[in-house]
Amino acid sequence: MFSIRPARPSDQGSLYRICLETADSGADATHIYRDPLLVGHIYAGPYLAHAPAFAFVLEDETGVCGYVIGTLNTREFEATLEREWWPELRSQYDDPSEIPAAKRSPDEKLTRLIHHPTTAPQDILEACPSHLHIDLLPRGQGGGNGRQMLERLFAALREAGSPGVHLGVGSRNTRAIGFYRHLGFQELSRDAGGLLLGLKL
Repeated sequence: MFSIRPARPSDQGSLYRICLETADSGADATHIYRDPLLVGHIYAGPYLAHAPAFAFVLEDETGVCGYVIGTLNTREFEATLEREWWPELRSQYDDPSEIPAAKRSPDEKLTRLIHHPTTAPQDILEACPSHLHIDLLPRGQGGGNGRQMLERLFAALREAGSPGVHLGVGSRNTRAIGFYRHLGFQELSRDAGGLLLGLKL
């Protein structure tokens, strides 16, 4: 039996674990990264800490097995992280920028994002200022759980006044791309690594 509830600070460990175990285009990336916290530091922790009103978890009798996290105003969120999230992590992780990109390890590619976070394109934010991440472990996939979690987040974003939401997805993650398209997401842009998809709320 699955249920969806607002995320709590005590869920951080579960979010970090799920983030890592779905970080290889939806598959387990535990074998890819030496530091098991890095993926969560970038893609999960900031949302739980600085946008808790838009963080929800999927839970069954054995614990948390999925989450959907987002933020109302992407540009404001980026500024908040620059002030309040990245500085401490930058003191813990060295900037690998001097290492040629082709020679960076998976961990170094992530630590570079701590020092040089990506920012959303302004033209996308005009229609879709909010953004989200959703990850479910295999036992939580199917059965409509992903759709229900997204609809819970969409309702919260609409209530807060958002006109649209976007997300990024790796080009190899064809299952996820099909899922988002089925929900009405439209392609906004793409590059070699993946796609940005958007949905009007």
